[in-house]
Amino acid sequence: MPENIILVTGAAGFIGSNIARELAADNADVVVCDWFRHDESWRYLAPALIHDVVRPDQVLDWLEQNAGRVSTIVHMGAISATTETDLEKIISNNVRLTLDLWGYATEHEVTFIYASSAATYGDGSKGFLDDDAPDALARLEPLNPYGWSKHLVDRRIMADVAKGLPTPPRWAGLKFFNVYGPNEGHKGSMRSVVHQAYGRVAEGEAVRLFKSDRPDYVDGGQLRDFIYVKDCCAVVRNMLDTPGVSGIFNVGTGKARSFADLATAVFDAIGREPQIEYIDMPENLLGKYQYFTEADTSKLRSRGLAPDFHELEDGVRDYVQAHLVQELGAPS
Repeated sequence: MPENIILVTGAAGFIGSNIARELAADNADVVVCDWFRHDESWRYLAPALIHDVVRPDQVLDWLEQNAGRVSTIVHMGAISATTETDLEKIISNNVRLTLDLWGYATEHEVTFIYASSAATYGDGSKGFLDDDAPDALARLEPLNPYGWSKHLVDRRIMADVAKGLPTPPRWAGLKFFNVYGPNEGHKGSMRSVVHQAYGRVAEGEAVRLFKSDRPDYVDGGQLRDFIYVKDCCAVVRNMLDTPGVSGIFNVGTGKARSFADLATAVFDAIGREPQIEYIDMPENLLGKYQYFTEADTSKLRSRGLAPDFHELEDGVRDYVQAHLVQELGAPS
């Protein structure tokens, strides 16, 4: 039997660091894998008891050297910017490494959980049902290279499953929707709107949201399925605690809310009246912007994997009051 060593890739990043800390708090021996290139990366993991640290370019060798000791791989490492255009970089990080880890987990009978994305659904015209049958996946049309890379992996894995090829004993691809929460400050323009909005509010400025360029949506009325990162961690923990469950799953709340709702929740969390101004959408996002996302969570719930999701206002309040006030300072 393997030891209870859990390898978490992308552990210096947003979702990965939260998962690593949660699993370490559950007394697992957590090995973290990432490039520690931003100033806050060590702070994200500082509260956790970490078993070991591995560089991404050495992770496959490390796994071979520790075969039989690793019980689980939680692969959150990726180029996650939806605006990234360097395809070689995306393929190397999002496709090649994921498939290599899939192959290792299959060969060594290790549980494998990897990050997919709601970006695989494209503009949403084909719906948001996490049907992982090959023909259902083939109908989806991602809008950017990031979404395409995640979709490529999903399709390849489900093709293996359909052919009856060997797979890890337990595996899951997680289609994360719009995640917000602690440890995202390094993400720059890819930070959640909650983080960006609070930064402006703390400086006494109005929150800026994109105008709509579609007549069926008012400015700020674009809808997304916003999910608190603590709920994402709960989904991963539930998967590790539930034997016999494999497949591709949506990880969202199942409730679409507007960006205006989100901004208002930030102001409510600090007891201020909303101040919102609307700006033109950048040209590079025109035609590539998702106006509506809402996870179909029926599969997640039917398998007993869904936590009691935070309501938007509750999650934002916890994030602002318990984390952002300390990180960015109290509002001026």
